[in-house]
Amino acid sequence: MSLERGRKATANGFAVDTWVNLKRWVLKTVRNPFVMTFSLLNPIMFLVLFTEVFGGITGGAIGRSVGGDVSYVTYLVPAIAIQVSLIAATTSGIGLVEDIESGMFEKALASPMHRGAVFLGKSLSEVLRIVVQVSIILTFGYVLLWLDTGGNTGEYVATGLLGAVGIVIVGILFSIWFTAFSNVMALVTRDQESTMIGVNILQFPLLFLSSAFLPLEVLPGWVRVVAAVNPITYGVDAARALMFGRDVMTVFEVTAFGGLWNTVVPTLAVLAALDLALGSVAVYYMARATSAEAR
Repeated sequence: MSLERGRKATANGFAVDTWVNLKRWVLKTVRNPFVMTFSLLNPIMFLVLFTEVFGGITGGAIGRSVGGDVSYVTYLVPAIAIQVSLIAATTSGIGLVEDIESGMFEKALASPMHRGAVFLGKSLSEVLRIVVQVSIILTFGYVLLWLDTGGNTGEYVATGLLGAVGIVIVGILFSIWFTAFSNVMALVTRDQESTMIGVNILQFPLLFLSSAFLPLEVLPGWVRVVAAVNPITYGVDAARALMFGRDVMTVFEVTAFGGLWNTVVPTLAVLAALDLALGSVAVYYMARATSAEAR
């Protein structure tokens, strides 16, 4: 009986510690509106500018890519949703560096809080931010499509509300691996500038060397080769399959699952494997960092 009570107390303590850290990071984000505004304004600018620049010259290629006559706005919205998740993951490591530089990281480790709850609470705050921002992008995309078509939006998300929720979930799953990478950079460099350079030097090439903004068939051969192993391509393909309600896989052909699941299942499997690999590396570095602080 006492052992069972001890387990319940431990579980309750972990939940409370997670909630305290989640609340701290949410409040920190809310009290810094510049970060929220910039991280949301950046993808909105991409959505508007790319729609205006490429919208009129890519119609045929996009139609062949996703199978049908579609607007460039609806083609681009899933890519911007993934970009939002990428930006949120990028700022995760920068926030950790701020804690390291201010001494808050060491104080949290020295406190009786469960160390796993410290990192889980921080991660959940980023998940919450991704949910809000991807939802805003989906709404803004609908408004942009409405303006672009004169109110004739048709079927915006072919899979309906569940598909929109699925796109948000894809964004969360996609963000985990890059969140892990940015936190590893933070723990290795312990410097904001170095962390920002490290994540940005990977972020932007990956974004443009993918199927995010243009169909792979219109890109140079070497770009298609890079895109085939680019995680962003898999995240974008999964989100687009839910957006259009059909198989839109651009890397390899799968026929085992039927319909849009021929894209969703293999792309999410690739992202999950990547999350597990990078997450393991992040856990290793965080464990090593906490052990060093303990000594």
